[in-house]
Amino acid sequence: MPVEKVNNSSDLDTKVPSCLQLTSIGQLTLTSDPSHRCVKDIVLLANFTISKSPTFLRDKLHPCQLEMDNKDACVYVCPSAIPGPSSSEAKYVYVPLNKLKSKTLVNVYGVVTFFKQPFPSKGSDYCTTLKITDQSDVKVICTIFCKKLEDHPLIFRVGDIIRLHRFKAEAFRDSITLINTFGWSTVTFNGIIDSPIVPRTSSKSFFYGEADKRRVQELRQWAANQSLCSDLNTSLSSVQPHMYFDFTCQLLAKAVMHSGCILLKVWDGTRCQLPLLQVAVPPDELEGECTLAKDKMNLTANVLVYDNHLEVARDLKPGAFLRFYNLRALLQKVPGQLPDQPEHLGFHLHGGTVYGRGLRSLPAETPDLLSLKSVLEKHVDLDEHEEVNDGTLLEIWYTPPESIGAEENAGPAYTVQTCEHNTQRITLAQVKRSTPPLSCHVRARVKKYLPQQLYQCLKLFCSKCKTMKDVPDDSAVANIFLESARDNQPCDEQWAATSSANSREPGRTISMHVSKDMVGKSSHMQLIFIEGMTLDEISVLSRDHKNLVPVRSENSKMTRMDLTAPFLFSGKKRYYGCKQCSRNTFENPVFTGVETWDEQAVAAVLGVQMMQYRFLIQFELDDVTDTIEALLWEDAERFFHISAVDASGCQDLQDRIQTIMDTIQPPESSLEERPWMDFCLSVYTVKDNDRNKVCYQITNTEIVKQ
Repeated sequence: MPVEKVNNSSDLDTKVPSCLQLTSIGQLTLTSDPSHRCVKDIVLLANFTISKSPTFLRDKLHPCQLEMDNKDACVYVCPSAIPGPSSSEAKYVYVPLNKLKSKTLVNVYGVVTFFKQPFPSKGSDYCTTLKITDQSDVKVICTIFCKKLEDHPLIFRVGDIIRLHRFKAEAFRDSITLINTFGWSTVTFNGIIDSPIVPRTSSKSFFYGEADKRRVQELRQWAANQSLCSDLNTSLSSVQPHMYFDFTCQLLAKAVMHSGCILLKVWDGTRCQLPLLQVAVPPDELEGECTLAKDKMNLTANVLVYDNHLEVARDLKPGAFLRFYNLRALLQKVPGQLPDQPEHLGFHLHGGTVYGRGLRSLPAETPDLLSLKSVLEKHVDLDEHEEVNDGTLLEIWYTPPESIGAEENAGPAYTVQTCEHNTQRITLAQVKRSTPPLSCHVRARVKKYLPQQLYQCLKLFCSKCKTMKDVPDDSAVANIFLESARDNQPCDEQWAATSSANSREPGRTISMHVSKDMVGKSSHMQLIFIEGMTLDEISVLSRDHKNLVPVRSENSKMTRMDLTAPFLFSGKKRYYGCKQCSRNTFENPVFTGVETWDEQAVAAVLGVQMMQYRFLIQFELDDVTDTIEALLWEDAERFFHISAVDASGCQDLQDRIQTIMDTIQPPESSLEERPWMDFCLSVYTVKDNDRNKVCYQITNTEIVKQ
């Protein structure tokens, strides 16, 4: 096509060849796979500006980029005379996984060896993580970020074949990872040999031809020889207690148990060999068909779904086909069960994505469902319209929502109760229904706690005005010392013996004042008033002196520092006063009659209402029946076996608290992997905007000493 120069963009409509089709920028839509355009198409861009690429040094792509300056920008496309499909093979080059190089954009094929269903990332996107391999036997982790769930790859099982277009290879911890970039696309295929090669993708425009089919067949054969397509799916008839397994089934009915739990009643047409736990739900709260006939025949599995899986569970419709990943089977007791009666098998899909845990709906036409459908067809004559009455309900084992997970609550706990309450343990659901005030015993796991940065859990509390505040950070305290030290002139007090020295900084004088009554005594028995020092300097000096009081000079008279700063340094500990409850000044302090100078005695001499160090942590507790938020503060020192004031100046004690919290909630752990804990809870009410608010506090509870 000849190049013709035009002076104005408006001339393009008359100058460009008639074969070019005008498309405005506003009409362009970005598809996940633009491969429907032929590689031989001719494109003309008008009213674009060439500028330097800000990512050139990082991505090693072209040093320039095109920028759209205004709404008049246009794209002209001349369709190629060459058929699109025949050119697709030349367009895409697929790189073996052992040939990937960092900072390159690549297209790859691979066999899925591990995957997680999309889960919310820390930003606004959902994230999919998977691991793939190919004939090179190299395994590569792929990460996909995308706002829309429906645009994530449709992976149903380990062994699926996936095609990735426009992914960026990055070096990470001595290995190569892949991450999606602009214009990325994925297509997945069933990995079972001889099954139809049907592409799965959310894109409405994509291409795959004979070359793609050959690649899929080659990878299927190779994966089968490597035993990569091992089926983790287990039928209900084969489930054993304490198993983690994948389960393909059909949804019969569903019900919301509470805000943190949804019940899914499912079946796969096979009969469980153990008694199944039944969860009775009022008929008007059940969405879907009645399952009593199937329940009696031990065909219905009651799956309880929690936490991050609730979003998917809410959208499911009865009749849909599902696949659970990493589902857990547990033996559980039912209320009133006699010791010689068998326990019942329950199923739980707890929060988190560990080991790929999750669930998803499967399209009805999926080849994986052929065997399931044939089994289900054998039960079409079951009478699901059997009348529901008291008699039929009593014929099945009934576990109310507040009793679910009883078996999981068995075994040793990580805490002990030290109260004298002789009360029976109740569930969190029952706690929420109780009337305060109340003291009760519960067993639960910690779902999360705040603050996550544990240094923020150390607070200052005034027992007089009940004020609680954060411990000031060092930068704020350092500024107070710096402002006080500038152009400081030593104060002159009749009761004090003073020594002064010039600092290395011009205009700053450092002074130390000691009561004349204390002169000659050991420095450990002295109360030393420090003037003109920085925070760093007084912190160093306090290592060798027990009682250092920072002061400043005002009209040649000694006065306290702003109480945002500590009023006393004692070794590594710092003590703070309450601004609201302390006297404004101190004059003619009396130092006689005090045998031991501790923080209480110093505060009394200075007229300071001393603030106490307290731990304050908010736990979100979960026992399957419900969740509550409970504070730990009045008995927090007993809980940790650590004093708050000691922890304020000791890194080893702070590390010990962090170790305890990492045991309660191990990093990257799921809820079911965390230890059970016995708590004594106080339920009470407080006034909040003229309304009574129910609060919960952990009391009389201690960590078990190891």
